[in-house]
Amino acid sequence: MFTVAYACISLPLDPEVDAASFGLPIDRLYLDHFDQVEARPELTRLLQACAQQPPDYLYVRQVGELGNSLSTVLQTIHQLETQGIKIVAIDESYVTPTATSFSGVEVDADSAAADRDRTAQLAETVLAQHRSQQLRAGHARNRVNILPPPGRAPYGYRRGRYRYALDRATAPAVKSFFEHFILYGSIRGAARQLEKTYGKRVSASTAQRWLLHPVYRGDSRYQDGRVIRDTHTAIISREEAAQVDRLLRRNRKLPPKTVSARRSLAGLVQCQACQSKLKVSRVTRPRQTREYLYLRPTACDRVKKCRAIAFDAVLAQTIEAICTQLPQAVDNLQTPPVGAIKAGLVSQVEHKQQVLSQIAELQQQGILDEASAQLRTYTLQGELSGLQQELSQLPPENLKQIAQTLSSREFWQDLSEVERRVYLREFVRAVWIVRDQDAWQVQVQFVF
Repeated sequence: MFTVAYACISLPLDPEVDAASFGLPIDRLYLDHFDQVEARPELTRLLQACAQQPPDYLYVRQVGELGNSLSTVLQTIHQLETQGIKIVAIDESYVTPTATSFSGVEVDADSAAADRDRTAQLAETVLAQHRSQQLRAGHARNRVNILPPPGRAPYGYRRGRYRYALDRATAPAVKSFFEHFILYGSIRGAARQLEKTYGKRVSASTAQRWLLHPVYRGDSRYQDGRVIRDTHTAIISREEAAQVDRLLRRNRKLPPKTVSARRSLAGLVQCQACQSKLKVSRVTRPRQTREYLYLRPTACDRVKKCRAIAFDAVLAQTIEAICTQLPQAVDNLQTPPVGAIKAGLVSQVEHKQQVLSQIAELQQQGILDEASAQLRTYTLQGELSGLQQELSQLPPENLKQIAQTLSSREFWQDLSEVERRVYLREFVRAVWIVRDQDAWQVQVQFVF
């Protein structure tokens, strides 16, 4: 059995196609490009080859790829099928009817009306595919030219001619939303603050998408997954974006209800005897304004229940353990060579920037045409964005200096409860309460 395949691709839209991409045994592939000067040269060669040696099957990705217009597609299908070739579309949009004799004569009881209905359905399919192709081609051109993606502008922006522009009415609300999240670390809390202050109601899932979306960092993300940096004015800075990413990674390890808890030890303390998490309980006395904070087990299964412990005492011992043990833990840490990794990434960034600066010269020399130059520029900018994102996620090189700062008791005393919570969750994975009858002590488990 002799089989051939045909495809017409556009480089901004589709990756390169080969015979293996059809998932079927193909003896020969004919491949055209939409941006070729000569219209469909491979399709012409296919028709000439089929006239000399008709294959058994012709596979196409979509039936609409057999021509630039409906009449061309129908004419091509009729020409091939009258030669006894069965056409099969991979997307199941068309298969040559088995009841047709490929000579225009019906061999079974199908009526002319049924044949007209089949032709009308095929015409509708081809027109829909051509419309879709035109839309995708337009989106691809906009993508290569670094224009905003299709659709409504994200909340906080309005669509400009060439890029997103800040919406003066809604951008302050988005800025406030990010600031509240950075301060308290709660997605739901930031969403509630947004509704209370600005009257904008969003779900928790939408709020999380805002935190992760590159558009608020001044970047554009396109349908192919590439992110192009600095395409418009950012609402949050790169430093704030890095802090948002760290908070989201840290919050994944904590119970949902403790993410936005006011107390610095919330969600970190665990009893070694009963393996239960300890929650912060507030106790007051009648006619007194002073409150007392305790850490109580949430699910102690021992016969003699583990007793509550004063919050301030556990916090004091935790800070003392950090000041004593953190510098030694950092010294013993087998860290990857961050400096070497950073130098390698910086070298790749500089190389791609150099290549990017040479594209205009290559275009002037006639080595690259305009379409190829735009596509290469878009590809390089996407690769640069990926490298710069890797650079921003590298651990700090001055971890020892940070450990020395955190080992100072005066440093912890000058922090507010919210600031203390940020540092504790950044470096401490768990605070274990080790009990010996009524006595207890703190054992700190660091994140590294």
